Amino acid sequence: MTKPKKIILGLAGEIAAGKDTIADYLIKKHHGEKISFSQPIRDIMKRMQIPVNRVNFSRLGNDLRRAFGKDILSKVIAQDILKSRAKIITLPNIRLEEDIIHLKKIPGFYLVAVEADAPTRFERLRQRGQNDDDKSKTWPEFQRDAKLYTERHIKGLIGKAKYRLDNNGTFKELYKQVEELIKKLK
Repeated sequence: MTKPKKIILGLAGEIAAGKDTIADYLIKKHHGEKISFSQPIRDIMKRMQIPVNRVNFSRLGNDLRRAFGKDILSKVIAQDILKSRAKIITLPNIRLEEDIIHLKKIPGFYLVAVEADAPTRFERLRQRGQNDDDKSKTWPEFQRDAKLYTERHIKGLIGKAKYRLDNNGTFKELYKQVEELIKKLK
């Protein structure tokens, strides 16, 4: 049996579990590519001057799915994967079952769970400040964000993952797990 030419890692994990950290590591270490489900939505929000926060991400993503089909983002991302020349592609924000509808059909796609405890994730979120309101986010707001439509389904998706990465430790420990996974998939 020949291995697929590309390794495509769909990372499913709760807010600030370390999905982008893994994607960035694979770019640096393996010349991979990161293709993000949130980027098209982020682009629209910036262009329309809508505050870039989780509530608006969830709203706009849901509106796009309602207007153009639940699998609209999966279609777009699948096309981006097929166009990519990278040998390792990371999709750092798989959140819904419909996100993987078209991805499951691509040889070399693997759903990977990224797990970290809630207090650890909260601190990471505040430190990184990826969205406009992250640095000032309170614990109750963080817990509210975890109940958004796009976040509620992640645990079910994690249950379907073939591989798991525990990100409660150091970068070194996480990267070791990532390297072991890549080695296994090659």
